[in-house]
Amino acid sequence: MQKTPKGLRIQIGIFGRRNSGKSTFLNAITQQQVSVVSDVPGTTTDPVEKAMEMLPLGPVLFIDTAGVDDTGSLGEKRIEKTRKIFDRADIAVIIAEAWEWDKFEDELLDEFKTRNVPTLVVLNKIDIASPDSKVLDSLAKEKIPFIAVSALNKDGVLAFRDKLVEILPDSFFTSTTILGDLIKPGDMVMLVAPIDLEAPRGRLIMPQVQTIRDILDNDAYCTVVKERELRNALDNLKKKPALLVTDSQAFLKVAADTPDDVPLTSFSILFARYKGDLQVFVDGAKTIEDLNPGDKVLIAEACTHHRICEDIGQVKIPRWLTQYIGAKLDFTFTQGHDFPEDISQYKLIIHCGGCTFNPRMLMSRIMKCREQRVPITNYGIAISYSLGIFERALSPFTNIVQ
Repeated sequence: MQKTPKGLRIQIGIFGRRNSGKSTFLNAITQQQVSVVSDVPGTTTDPVEKAMEMLPLGPVLFIDTAGVDDTGSLGEKRIEKTRKIFDRADIAVIIAEAWEWDKFEDELLDEFKTRNVPTLVVLNKIDIASPDSKVLDSLAKEKIPFIAVSALNKDGVLAFRDKLVEILPDSFFTSTTILGDLIKPGDMVMLVAPIDLEAPRGRLIMPQVQTIRDILDNDAYCTVVKERELRNALDNLKKKPALLVTDSQAFLKVAADTPDDVPLTSFSILFARYKGDLQVFVDGAKTIEDLNPGDKVLIAEACTHHRICEDIGQVKIPRWLTQYIGAKLDFTFTQGHDFPEDISQYKLIIHCGGCTFNPRMLMSRIMKCREQRVPITNYGIAISYSLGIFERALSPFTNIVQ
């Protein structure tokens, strides 16, 4: 279970002031010395992550963060890193000393209310003093779930787990599917997985592996081929595939070799729907028509793999888009959790499928684009548009997108 990717884990952010006991609390929950604990304010600098299994939630990822009351130039950088976790947190845990509640805690509560993130307040250090009655009354009045604990003595830790499960909406316990709603039990899905310089040695890339598992979970089966073997594989089938999924880079060849009556899409487009909002990405791709020479385009990738000479994000997409527009564009590239706060200068953002992100992270970026009125699309959708096979690539979703 420790090998479950971060993007498939429920991510639980731990927030609060310096020395409120966040790191001690994480150690108590995980029963390990995950975070360094010290009386010195600001001991936690970079976010500390710990993956574990927490029933009935399943695989989760706890993220310990720096104090939101940090000071100085270094403190501002630590707070900036903490704020980036806001975008990822599926659940927020606010740690406060039992006797102290002020603007820092109120601001955290307001932040997560705005983001519609389930939040649990932990009043810590009850081994030193009892919770302030005014704080308890205020939390009860606002209907904010809370629990009193001593992270140092591990009092209340088990009750925390029960309380956490209690506050979560039913959607947290409902499994989602990558393509299960597009196929029926017994269907065969053809997967095209190019083996090139970007393919990891000895294994498939994460979207391909997760898609195979999703097919099996939905009582269907699949055949995996390289793009060069696709036509021969199709000719040898007694029955056409219910769906064909390709790596977006091979779209043109795969579309040429695939019968028109076989629904065709890409792994990237499947993940655009699985992790984000497919309709938003489709609408964003249509704004490619509005691009003019010199316009700024941001290409954002979730993972931080080493770049190669024919990298899809930094080389191929810019090439295809430039050819489609017939003029040079001004491209900017970001990786991992680096994403500009101010994106208003961009005419379009093209995001990868986000297989290493949890849905909350990708949706946070979509919301930021909506707030700043910047269109956003997805690798696979942008590629299909620039190559002239937009409608074909969206054919499995005719009842979903417009």
